[in-house]
Amino acid sequence: MPKTNHAPLAERLRPRTLGQVVGQQHLLGPGMALRVAFEAGQPHSCIFWGPPGVGKTTIARLMADAFDAQFIAISAVLGGVKDIREAVEQATAVRDGITGKRTLVFVDEVHRFNKSQQDAFLPHVESGLFTFIGATTENPSFEVNSALLSRAAVYVLQPLSPADLEQIVALAQVELAGAAIEKIAIDRLVAYADGDARRLLNTLENLAVVATQEKITEITDAWLLRVLGERLRRYDKGGEQFYDTISALHKSVRGSDPDAALYWFMRMLDGGADPRYMARRLVRMASEDIGLADPRALRLALDALETYERLGSPEGELALAQCVVYLAVAPKSNAIYRAYKEARALIKKEGTRPVPLHLRNAPTQLMKDLDYGKDYRYAHNEEGGFAAGENYWPDGMKPPEFYRPVDRGLEIKIGEKLAQLRTLDEARKSR
Repeated sequence: MPKTNHAPLAERLRPRTLGQVVGQQHLLGPGMALRVAFEAGQPHSCIFWGPPGVGKTTIARLMADAFDAQFIAISAVLGGVKDIREAVEQATAVRDGITGKRTLVFVDEVHRFNKSQQDAFLPHVESGLFTFIGATTENPSFEVNSALLSRAAVYVLQPLSPADLEQIVALAQVELAGAAIEKIAIDRLVAYADGDARRLLNTLENLAVVATQEKITEITDAWLLRVLGERLRRYDKGGEQFYDTISALHKSVRGSDPDAALYWFMRMLDGGADPRYMARRLVRMASEDIGLADPRALRLALDALETYERLGSPEGELALAQCVVYLAVAPKSNAIYRAYKEARALIKKEGTRPVPLHLRNAPTQLMKDLDYGKDYRYAHNEEGGFAAGENYWPDGMKPPEFYRPVDRGLEIKIGEKLAQLRTLDEARKSR
């Protein structure tokens, strides 16, 4: 009687050669960066950045095999300095042993290590004791120490495509030798997996167990929905990516369609999006697309965020929905957003201009003797609280016009006010 393999399906189907890897051809295809590194036979420290279930651990293991290196895996979630110390001891023992083999240390979820833990790898990476491979789902620019990041190449792994996932379904069916799966059910499973091979394989393995128990010969879409129920529905994004959906919400708010905005908002909540993330995006929309056309929008967005923090789900979600509708029907202006971007671009282009003497602070007598603050006109002492003709720009700089109010909402009145002030400025300058 053949021996039963009790390893999880995801482990049984883990690729043993580079040719068996599904997806990531932008890195592993002929002539691509990682393929070249494999073929060169010279390992180098690197960081794999990508979502869960796309092959980060698998590629690290294959690198160790390709370079005939000892493979040491550390989980940053469960491990610490003790594990790093043990890895150093094992790498030293193997290097100084009969075989003189190299060592590859793989750190999963490396962003979970703090600065001192990450720093602990540096001297050993620099000395060549081992090759460091880190895997992270977070942007390494923010989560990995710059010193470690500078010593490692960063490879970005992409979510697996629907075609990649369908290929994995076919491999799993051969391995499981279970019930057939109709095409529409495969499409639903692929959408549910959302680019994550591990999620797909774990789901297929669970389905195979239930199908065997119920003596099902074909997994239909109807049976699939009955077995997985709410769990499947909540994660069925119809093949769309998370950021595509938030983009649809943002564009619906900008386009002043409250019903569409509410639809996309509920799609995201139903798909498992964090309401706090949603609230932060609403705050952004209030500034980017409404701004001073209705300053209440920003306050309402912040109030909605605070309400959710106090009430949680599901009660607090109603406040977020109220905010979504308000933002959608509010008058729109991107004048602040445009002004911010133009000012930022100008500063980056021009660099630092000196502050004019009359605008400088003069807290000491020496500064006053150097004419700091001389001839500055205090606006509150001027007629109407406005120092007409005063210059607030660096000397010799032609004043740009960043902020241009739109003719909607409160910005109509703001525009009228600015026009009045500019007329006073011109009158003063023409004297």
